[in-house]
Amino acid sequence: MQFRMTRSIDEALDELTQWGDDGCLVAGGTDVVLQYRNREISPAALIHIERIEELRSVAVNGTTMIGALTTHHQLATDPEVAERHPALVRAAGIVGGWQTQAVGTLGGNICNASPAADTVPPLLVADAKLTLASTAGTRVVTVADFLTGRRSTSRRSDELLTSIDVDPLPAGSAETYLKVGRRSSMDVAVVGLALRLGLADGVVTSARIATCSVAPTPRRVTAPEEILVGSRLEAEVITAAGHALAEASSPMDDARGSASYRRRVLPGLLSRAIDQCTEAAK
Repeated sequence: MQFRMTRSIDEALDELTQWGDDGCLVAGGTDVVLQYRNREISPAALIHIERIEELRSVAVNGTTMIGALTTHHQLATDPEVAERHPALVRAAGIVGGWQTQAVGTLGGNICNASPAADTVPPLLVADAKLTLASTAGTRVVTVADFLTGRRSTSRRSDELLTSIDVDPLPAGSAETYLKVGRRSSMDVAVVGLALRLGLADGVVTSARIATCSVAPTPRRVTAPEEILVGSRLEAEVITAAGHALAEASSPMDDARGSASYRRRVLPGLLSRAIDQCTEAAK
């Protein structure tokens, strides 16, 4: 296996064009190294992109443009991002331990396409868009369209994820991300949930819910959203939304938790998220 060092987007794209399906991008390596050791992947070349500085910046101009190589630690400690995207910052701060947060990148968390990716539910409720570059040009896709299955995305072998564009939290709205794990953080999520609520005079004007670890990919769940919108968040409404959320999930049994446990956790997690959002909206 070859190790190919790149220091610019153009160099990385040239390598991707040359190696195609036989090449594997690596930045922080928190997922790729484990997958290689476990023989889940066997690329002919590792294309190292960690030193491409232009992919590390965060720019605010209407939307927030986050470079794909921005680390979880950068996001978790950026006060401007925290004000505009509190759920994303909260998720970035509980991705693994501090070692993972120091080198793991937002782009890597997305492209790894794990069902348990912590940062993806906050991006889904914000309808984030991804810019993918190749030698032929660029294209933009939503996070929802990018994720096609477990460990599977719509990224072509010659493409590089360069940025993530996220609209800020609208006025009168609040959002949060909650995670159930054996140690809350540092561990892969048993269940994760992001909620964005719009409120006016005590009435829910908009609701966006996304989950991870309860389906083959992180995803938006619209059934409970429809129950919440137009309500005053009475107890029976929250109960109905929690039931709809559990019914819409399709979790699997694994070493971290059973499918039935994950379904039982979801209603309570949604209720907690609603409490946090309504309090923050005040």
